[in-house]
Amino acid sequence: MLDTSARLLRLLALLQAHRDWSGPDLADRLGVTPRTVRRDVDRLRELGYPVHASPGTGGGYQLGAGAALPPLLLDDEEAVAVAVGLRTTAGGGIQGIEETSVRALTKLEQVLPARLRRRVEALNAFTVPMLGDRRGPTVESSLLVELTNACRDRERLRFDYRDHQGSARRRTAEPHRLVFTERRWYLVAWDLDREDWRTFRADRITPRPPHGPRFEPRRPPAEDLAAYVSRGVSTAVYPARAVVLLRVPLEEAAERVSPSAGMLEAVDERSCLLHTGAHSLDMMVVHIVLMGFDFEVREPPELADRIDEIADRLNRARGVSSR
Repeated sequence: MLDTSARLLRLLALLQAHRDWSGPDLADRLGVTPRTVRRDVDRLRELGYPVHASPGTGGGYQLGAGAALPPLLLDDEEAVAVAVGLRTTAGGGIQGIEETSVRALTKLEQVLPARLRRRVEALNAFTVPMLGDRRGPTVESSLLVELTNACRDRERLRFDYRDHQGSARRRTAEPHRLVFTERRWYLVAWDLDREDWRTFRADRITPRPPHGPRFEPRRPPAEDLAAYVSRGVSTAVYPARAVVLLRVPLEEAAERVSPSAGMLEAVDERSCLLHTGAHSLDMMVVHIVLMGFDFEVREPPELADRIDEIADRLNRARGVSSR
């Protein structure tokens, strides 16, 4: 049987891992009697943990939210996972979060046992961030909080939105969800001026509070909002669009095709469809060829014609007669 201190830690871990526990279930997991569980719960309350109990046959115990953050109990893999997450958070396109992540990581390392601290220190010492990735657009964490709060509270947003040239226009929208991919964050919202769903890049949004009034949520534009945004930023936004059959499995293609570069659709175990867009057919040819996969153009036919023209030009450059 576990001693009292170890049992309290085990009880706290169980309460943190699962929202509701019955007394008999906890007693069975800890190998003690329900009476001992009640005493241990009282000890946790004395230590400042808000453990709520409901009486009756359907009652039980649950860990509530306290005024102060209680110590978290993490197993070895969870602790390392949190450290890795904090280490990589700075590359997530959120401005100003680097310092906060470093502070949190420092606090975590101070309370880790020696065996785990060595693993985390190795991760820090032998991993190198690609600084070039930081040149992309970043978003203030306060902006993300403001946008998600508006989504949660169903409040209309008024904001200035900058286009590719940097010109800003006032927009009014009903926010639905934030979607993030790679280093960019997107707001999916109903545009009241255009009376249609739109996707806004968060780094181009400048809120103009106060927000409101509240609105009744509309049916979203798609069940899979990640696919909806991917289609919008990789295909729909471009004047030239194409569907190409890639002769590789979907999993292999996904290693080279990011959600912002195109949408992938499985055909069979050996091939998949790529839906993509570009500013011109020439740029699309380069984009597809540099993937390094065998492919077949499904649409538009103009893309296949353009590939033939470019192939002829390349052959002439090599001194090979055209067909």
